[in-house]
Amino acid sequence: MPLPVHSKLPNVGTTIFTVMSKMAQDHGAINLSQGFPDFEPDQRLLDRVTWHLAHGKNQYPPMTGVPELRQAIADKFHVESGVEVDPDTEITITSGATEALLCAIHAVVGPGDEVIVFDPAYDSYEPAVELAGGRTIHIPLILPDYRIDWGALGDALSKRTRLVIINSPHNPTATTLETGDLDRLAEAIRPYDCRVLSDEVYEHIVFDGRAHHGVVTHPELREKSFAVFSFGKTYHATGWKIGYCVAPPELTTEFRKIHQFNVFTTVTPMQWALADFVREAPENYRGLSAFYQEKRDFFREQMADSRFRFLPSAGTYFQLADYSEISDLPDMDFAEWITSEKGVAVIPLSPFYQDPPDTRIVRFCFAKNNDTLARAADILREL
Repeated sequence: MPLPVHSKLPNVGTTIFTVMSKMAQDHGAINLSQGFPDFEPDQRLLDRVTWHLAHGKNQYPPMTGVPELRQAIADKFHVESGVEVDPDTEITITSGATEALLCAIHAVVGPGDEVIVFDPAYDSYEPAVELAGGRTIHIPLILPDYRIDWGALGDALSKRTRLVIINSPHNPTATTLETGDLDRLAEAIRPYDCRVLSDEVYEHIVFDGRAHHGVVTHPELREKSFAVFSFGKTYHATGWKIGYCVAPPELTTEFRKIHQFNVFTTVTPMQWALADFVREAPENYRGLSAFYQEKRDFFREQMADSRFRFLPSAGTYFQLADYSEISDLPDMDFAEWITSEKGVAVIPLSPFYQDPPDTRIVRFCFAKNNDTLARAADILREL
């Protein structure tokens, strides 16, 4: 008789991204659900990987990451934002942003601690909190524009609050935080022994002339924050699973204690290739907003005659759409129906909530070739 398994995450199932991507594959649907491109990274970056593979960069790199890559990141911050970040004591290369999120949470959260998230929240936050023995406090963003409820945050903060998690540009809502939002957050947490985890993986994908506002450039928040970034999102290489975390030295020390016994380090030749590419091709990340804004606008134009009602998309490569003129089905049922019966896979929003609101909204990913978006739109306009 098999021994019983005492699950540490009894309420966690398969992530909605995996569920919908598998469903898309099973039904031969166009996959506008999971957030990955259907096009390749820049050939110059791929060539640098090949070069380093053939020139001895195949053994363990340092636990903290290849020094040349950490220095390239520090130089990028100096050039783009005018801030000084120490590559040795403040930057750690990670095996994707998800690993960085988990390490940051475990670095500061223990049994009985509370962590505040804003719903709809990316689904990896709460399981990492639970594994650390903490408790997640969910604060819904204010509809219809998905803004932080500052009054609710003030009510939720307490001496038990150890961490507040923010995400900008925001997945799944495609909203962004402004400097004033960061000021209000700094003011709200000032009386508490509380840190911030800022998920900024879409930092280079902001639209309509907006600028990205992150915690590293906010003097007060920088001293108490982990900031998490993703090379996969920036360079169309999500399968490489390479990210990094920037945090002040005392937080980085605790972060690295978790990191070294989690994955220890991250794939070597890709780190070297990224170090080269960050330095040699800054136009690549500088042009990312315009690249994805063209795709957003193309998708919206293709869908202009549909019955979907698009919400604003200020950043990320996602687009929310209200389908209430098409169906009264709950969003999970609608996502399954449109995938299996109509051949386009989308993501429902309810899995990102503790208590989902009664809305009819799904998320499209437009990080696709234009012909993919056009084929999907041909189907969606008929609904």
